[in-house]
Amino acid sequence: MPTTTAHPEPNGAPPRPAAIYLLSLCVFAMATSEFMVAGMMPSLAAAFRASLAEVGNLVSAFAASVVIGGPLLTWRLRAVRRKPALLGLLAVFLAGQLIGATADGYPQMLASRIVCGVAQSAFFGVALALAGELVGMDRIARAAGLVLNGLMLASVAGLPMATLLDQYWGWRPAFWLVAALVGLAMLGIAAAVPAGDKPAGQDAGGEWRALARPALWAAYLSSGLIIGAVFAAFTYLAPLLLRVSGFSPAMVPLLFGVYGAATVLGNLVTGRLADCHTRRVLQGGVLTLLLVMLALALGAQWQALAVAGVCLLGLAGLPMNPAMVARVVRAGGAGPMVNSLHMAVVNLGLMFGAWAGGLCLDAGWGLRAPLWLGAALALLALLSLGLDRSGDSWRAKASPADVSV
Repeated sequence: MPTTTAHPEPNGAPPRPAAIYLLSLCVFAMATSEFMVAGMMPSLAAAFRASLAEVGNLVSAFAASVVIGGPLLTWRLRAVRRKPALLGLLAVFLAGQLIGATADGYPQMLASRIVCGVAQSAFFGVALALAGELVGMDRIARAAGLVLNGLMLASVAGLPMATLLDQYWGWRPAFWLVAALVGLAMLGIAAAVPAGDKPAGQDAGGEWRALARPALWAAYLSSGLIIGAVFAAFTYLAPLLLRVSGFSPAMVPLLFGVYGAATVLGNLVTGRLADCHTRRVLQGGVLTLLLVMLALALGAQWQALAVAGVCLLGLAGLPMNPAMVARVVRAGGAGPMVNSLHMAVVNLGLMFGAWAGGLCLDAGWGLRAPLWLGAALALLALLSLGLDRSGDSWRAKASPADVSV
């Protein structure tokens, strides 16, 4: 298992957090690429003479490749140094993005989404492993919070930016812009990220024994349930705000902006607290999530409550990611495979929450039904936190900071 202590720079100083912010930029570009297809569905449907359902399959293909292909590629990279692994994965992602930017038919765009999804999942695993090595185990949640803040910013800034480009100049410029960001990030990674040591060799049996720890799968289960609860509600939030809360169409983008800002703020706060209080952060966040779901299910018709619910959903939903990462790392180690499988589980939770919420709507149970589903998943997540009684593995032992992050 790779060590999680920080590697000094050649001059003996601790590594600068610039590498962490570069990783966040990479995540921002990749997540923007993942999200932006949803904002340009009509344009892509017209360009490729495809139905909206077929364009929607591009989103599903990306998510499926994250779940299946990412861990497989990560396994192949387990003995490669972090820096060349990152640069190689960014090159693969860039190739996929360029295939999309130059696509003249649906098959090419589908290939683009699959290539990008596989590269993204493996990149997240390697990036989080590198973040742990740079800052040390006692700061893994804070580092993960900064790295994953790129994910939050992609929903707040990346998706709207890509949608505006599509509306005024067509869908291709958005693909080219993301490709440029990835290229810029590659230059930064090449210049600022330390080479690091070669990951310690480990036989396949040892790898599988590390992945067979019950505490690790308890952590995976909690993560999947938390994200499933969030997306059961979030996916169908717009029609709820319009038809139940009675907001005007012009107000909905503003409310989503508030939600996005809350996720960014919550992610930074959670990253600060989760290193020393992992269990409490998760318990408090999931309990808040459960109460928000119940409050919205019962009182979404009141606009003030709906606004408060949107804010709290942003603060206590996706911002649980740093605490989830910290729990997973302490249960199974900071290796890329552990983190890549975690990303796969998170995406499974996302897919299940959105799919099951849609089933509730198709069954005619009303727009509040996804909220009741989200509440049920949040309750299961809260109960799942009790499956791991390992105590100290939930909290890093106090030690001097390796780097200011």
